Amino acid sequence: MGCGLRRPTEREVGHVAGTRGAGADDAAELRAQVGFLDEEVSVLRRKLADTPRQVRALEERLHEVQQSLAGTAGQNDRLVSTLKEARDQIVALREEVARLAQPPSGYGTFLELHEDGTVDVFTGGRKLRVTVSPAVEIASLRKGQEVMLNEALNVVAALAFELHGDVVTLKELLDDGNRALVVGHTDEERIVRLADSLVGEPLKAGDSLLLESRSGYVYERIPKSEVEDLVLEEVPDIDYSDIGGLAAQIEAIRDAVELPFLHKELFKEHQLRPPKGVLLYGPPGCGKTLIAKAVANSLAKKVAEVTGKPDGRAFFLNIKGPELLNKYVGETERHIRLIFQ
Repeated sequence: MGCGLRRPTEREVGHVAGTRGAGADDAAELRAQVGFLDEEVSVLRRKLADTPRQVRALEERLHEVQQSLAGTAGQNDRLVSTLKEARDQIVALREEVARLAQPPSGYGTFLELHEDGTVDVFTGGRKLRVTVSPAVEIASLRKGQEVMLNEALNVVAALAFELHGDVVTLKELLDDGNRALVVGHTDEERIVRLADSLVGEPLKAGDSLLLESRSGYVYERIPKSEVEDLVLEEVPDIDYSDIGGLAAQIEAIRDAVELPFLHKELFKEHQLRPPKGVLLYGPPGCGKTLIAKAVANSLAKKVAEVTGKPDGRAFFLNIKGPELLNKYVGETERHIRLIFQ
């Protein structure tokens, strides 16, 4: 057996040539893909290199935006505060305009309350029956009290009692206890009503009262300063034993002043008329004022023993003639009457 080479057929030659041609095409395609991938890698590398710069740029832009946002927020806060202040000012101005546009309020004097809830008031020289605002507690209204009236003459507020007026002198209380007869400055007599502030007070003839002449109410008792200035608040603690050399005068004064005061029943029983007064005369320093002070002190002590009230007092009036004189007609006489009232 021999082994020999055979010449390939045309078909086999064509197949080999086709295989080589196909391999060349695949290689070209692969080279093209490799080139494309290289370009992609280059692009990605460039992008990767540019990314930090872009990040820094974006961070800077973000910082600027944050600063701008912070400034805008602060500006918004200032605008909100300004708008709030403007709104408060507008509200205050509206309230002020509304307050100034309100009609004027009047004043009157409360007289009487009725069962239907209406009240009588005195205002502008007239007596009116009006209604009371729900904001006013009707039960707290007192006769003679000043009240505020709105444009429709309704009571909208309760005020205090009147503090100004004329001073009159009480002559006597009437039987109902709510009215009184008073005497004015020119000795004219007038019937007035007692405000609730005076009802129940221990009033006596001669008291000075405050009168509001328009409503006819008296509101309070006024201290009689013209006489109070002459009264010693505390009688000096002077006893008869402190006085020397005037035994006869002291005994006569005690008989004339103390006995009629301490033993009224005996004087009445024996029809003895006590003296209306005692006149002490003599040069300055002879003991006239000292005796008068001792009489006041002794009389206060004896009255306290008789009545059982240790707080009994006697008043010593130290009056000088010039203090009673007045250039106006009738004023001197009025001062004398006030002293003995």
